[in-house]
Amino acid sequence: MAIQPFQLRYSESAVQDLRDRLAHTRWPDTIPGSGWEYGFELAYLQRICLYWREEFDWKAEIRRLESLHHLQYIAGDQSIHFVHERGRGPSPIPILLIHGWPGSFLEMRKLLPRLTDPAAHGGGPSDSFDVVVPSLPGFGFSSRPTERGMNTARMADLFAELMTELGYERFACHGGDFGAEVCSRLGRRHAARIIGLHLNYSPGSYRPGLQPGAVLSREEQQFLAGADRWLEEAGAYDHVQSRTPQTVAYGLNDSPAALAAWILEKFRDWADCDGDLEKRFTWGELLANVTLYWMTETIHWSCHLYLETRTAPLHLAPGERIEVPCGIAHLPKEAPFPPRSWIERGYNVQHWTEFASGGHFAAMEEPEALAMDIRTFFRRFRSDHRT
Repeated sequence: MAIQPFQLRYSESAVQDLRDRLAHTRWPDTIPGSGWEYGFELAYLQRICLYWREEFDWKAEIRRLESLHHLQYIAGDQSIHFVHERGRGPSPIPILLIHGWPGSFLEMRKLLPRLTDPAAHGGGPSDSFDVVVPSLPGFGFSSRPTERGMNTARMADLFAELMTELGYERFACHGGDFGAEVCSRLGRRHAARIIGLHLNYSPGSYRPGLQPGAVLSREEQQFLAGADRWLEEAGAYDHVQSRTPQTVAYGLNDSPAALAAWILEKFRDWADCDGDLEKRFTWGELLANVTLYWMTETIHWSCHLYLETRTAPLHLAPGERIEVPCGIAHLPKEAPFPPRSWIERGYNVQHWTEFASGGHFAAMEEPEALAMDIRTFFRRFRSDHRT
């Protein structure tokens, strides 16, 4: 069978090893009073690692996750882990919810029930979805690639095959970060099967196919200049991961403190939290995500996806557009984020929502507003779906 049950596994010895490593962390010194000026603050990381070692309960996390239906799709030597939850409504639309970096399928836990059972969350049963939440290859419980070429285009093909195996001829897609790029690839490569794309991020490698002599608006020029500044000021991780992911992986795969700093820095910088992680997240949910990376030893391949994307970017040909209907959710702290005109050069944008708050991790930060926007966008396609 291509679709098989997936059993979550808990290892007490692995948890004890994690705690031992945390207890024996060789901490660097820092300049007194420097705070976050040089990177992740030492004192804060020490506090959260102490909590990780002494209070965080991975076994309880696994038990909570066991309430979901976990499966795996076997495609050659690749195994794709996914959660599959049926909608509670008269005619649910199947939808893929695709995560990015440095997140995981855990990002979607708050969003998932608001889509499968909208009637229990302020909506109506007619807006329900059959939800499929995969772990990207090389992330979480999915297997790690064993050869070059596992880029977002290949992932899109695998997810299209997965949906076929589940019996879904046509389906919807939602994603942020790399998830938005995989969704876009699905819309480009499997257009006849995609009901619509809902994105809360413009793929980082996306470039519209500009005709010779095309004139950019001032807003578009400002965006491109701002994106360059952002990469210069905040893109060190991107430069390393897209060129030498193996080098940085040695430390991240060996030191849980290093892994936590590498991942949590992005949650602090990219979320709408004003530099205070606890304004948006609990330590428990943050460490669940970091522990998933640690236990599955997937930080290397998650970083490697940046290199794969650099070698196979989402560049459209002149005049080409992804014609699948597209809805955009713009959260104000997501940066850099292009103007609508830049996205419309390559996407068939039929819906655009300006959110009042939120950042990069939309499904975690604003699950209620995001669920409402997804329901609203796809409502227009429900009669066609039933037909």
